[in-house]
Amino acid sequence: MGILHSDKLIVGYDLGNRFSQISFALSETGDVETLSMVAGSQNYNIPTVLCKRYGANQWFFGREALRYAEEEQGVLVENLLELALDGEPVIIEGETFNPVALLALFFKRSLGLLSSVGSPDKVTAIMITCPTMDRRMMDVLGEVVDGLNLKSDRVFYQSHTESFYDYMIHQPKELWTQRVLLFHYREKDVKTYCMECNRRTTPVVTFVEEQEFLFTEYPGLENQDDEVFGEIARKACGEELVSCAFLIGDGFAGEWLKESLRFLCQGRRVFQGNNLFSKGACHGMQERLQETEEGKSHVFLGKDKLKANIGMKILRNGQDSYYALLDAGGNWYEAETEMEFYLQDGNSFEVMITPLIGKNAKTAVITLEDLPGNIARLYMKVYMESESKMTLEITDLGFGEFRLPSEKSWTESVDIYEKE
Repeated sequence: MGILHSDKLIVGYDLGNRFSQISFALSETGDVETLSMVAGSQNYNIPTVLCKRYGANQWFFGREALRYAEEEQGVLVENLLELALDGEPVIIEGETFNPVALLALFFKRSLGLLSSVGSPDKVTAIMITCPTMDRRMMDVLGEVVDGLNLKSDRVFYQSHTESFYDYMIHQPKELWTQRVLLFHYREKDVKTYCMECNRRTTPVVTFVEEQEFLFTEYPGLENQDDEVFGEIARKACGEELVSCAFLIGDGFAGEWLKESLRFLCQGRRVFQGNNLFSKGACHGMQERLQETEEGKSHVFLGKDKLKANIGMKILRNGQDSYYALLDAGGNWYEAETEMEFYLQDGNSFEVMITPLIGKNAKTAVITLEDLPGNIARLYMKVYMESESKMTLEITDLGFGEFRLPSEKSWTESVDIYEKE
């Protein structure tokens, strides 16, 4: 690739069900490049597939897997991400395989492609981005990473939405003075992302709104993709100013974009490609390692962000004090904490929830039924089960020599936002 080998690799990995991509930088502030599957081309897609050779424990991945399958030399395993999320065992030639282990094998083999720019064991940090992030996705990705011998404190996760934001704040500012649109073509449907900054706030609050448009929602225009996409583009643009638009996905390949593209280019800059998410993930990892001025002056409040501060009042050194449990602004699926505390005079305590915007503060009372004794030492794990639901898992640890642990435990779920 014409790039010198490096002792440091910062990686953005876009893990998709059909295709994956790998972008990288050689430093926290270096340019971000994307691995190409064909030297000198912009062929970035790595098919997310494996192929097991017939009668042998020999596995191939990506394009090589497709070739062996086409030559009928092995069994092709597709939809690896979907299989891992489902969790059902995969049967190949009568043998049962763990679907997460298969995804981990693909991930490890594909990371080996970095050998063209540096040794894969020099990966300093990696950001994995997927179309969506939730608790199940985090569990699967955690299992995948565990088998890679990577430093887990340098592995992070984010959705495509946040990768879009990270990509944009590392572009020339004139491209995002107004709204920015991203059109992602995905097999006869288009997902749009609209990024907008509220420059009246400090720091500047940035939102990304998402919509999905199905080509089948436009009857009478079958096989007229240019007209359908033109309608989608007009709806997405609306009446407000748009600085630029990005068209990503293989569906935009070919010569069919004519009138729709002509509309988009009216007063806007338009870019076409397919490696935005992996580059955005790499920029996001760089930002975590060394924050830029744009990163400091902007805060992203996407749907994946926890939009409330959560804590409890405690007595510390004889003084009333606030103890933060979960802080607003981080990804909800990464929000988690553990603590031990003493509870006296009763079997309940309060958790305070303070939303950032548009909601009233609330207090959740957590009652521990049948808690033995008048004083207890408790272990508590707090995490977000979804973007709006918090779960508390509490275990009685007893009270030293005075009372043995009762082995009682409680699980409470709390809606952190008031229902509309």
